Amino acid sequence: MFKRHRYPKSIILQAVYFKVRFTLSYRDVEEILRIRGVKVDHTTIQRWVFKFSPMIEANMHRRKKQVCDSWRMDETYIKVGGKDRYLYRALDKHGSTIDFLLTKRRMKGSAQKFLNKAIGNNGKPRIINIDKSGANTSGIRTVNKRSLFVNNIKIRRVKYLNNIVEQDHRTIKRRISISTGFKEFESAQRTLAGIEIINIIRKNQIKDSKSNWFATFKSLAA
Repeated sequence: MFKRHRYPKSIILQAVYFKVRFTLSYRDVEEILRIRGVKVDHTTIQRWVFKFSPMIEANMHRRKKQVCDSWRMDETYIKVGGKDRYLYRALDKHGSTIDFLLTKRRMKGSAQKFLNKAIGNNGKPRIINIDKSGANTSGIRTVNKRSLFVNNIKIRRVKYLNNIVEQDHRTIKRRISISTGFKEFESAQRTLAGIEIINIIRKNQIKDSKSNWFATFKSLAA
């Protein structure tokens, strides 16, 4: 995947890491690389993030440590092109990230799509704690109805139990609020995936983690 690029893999991954790890614009990353003697346009860096984030995310899911079967699920809004979009996220009771998905709407179908992704990557939970969202309730019920699970996923609504995921939202939103934000939905999806991956690395959720965060990030592109 890296062979046909003008720049070596090490430079590409360093640029992508700078963007998703720190609160930097693409022009900031361009300037940092220029200081290091690497001349690359910010639009090229943007294309790298767009292209390689899905591959790194796929490898992350393969190497992510097993989460427990008690989940906390919630969504938060993200501005994309001046419109509210919804970032669905789930953590287990210990605070480990389970999965994430940016959607255009907050509705049953969006919650169901997120759950299908989360279950596909992590297995079926025993119980999911949610707020009073009707969309999330309907999404879980639809997954139960259409699945072949022997036991249905239990739905629990205890407000304080979701504090852990609401606090974790702030880590992600803080990164976005002090940047220039997102203009396009697909670009937002892929950049947010990179930010979430760094958050997962920070929580030591990757099997065979390396000596530092960047080394672990690079290993996910192997």
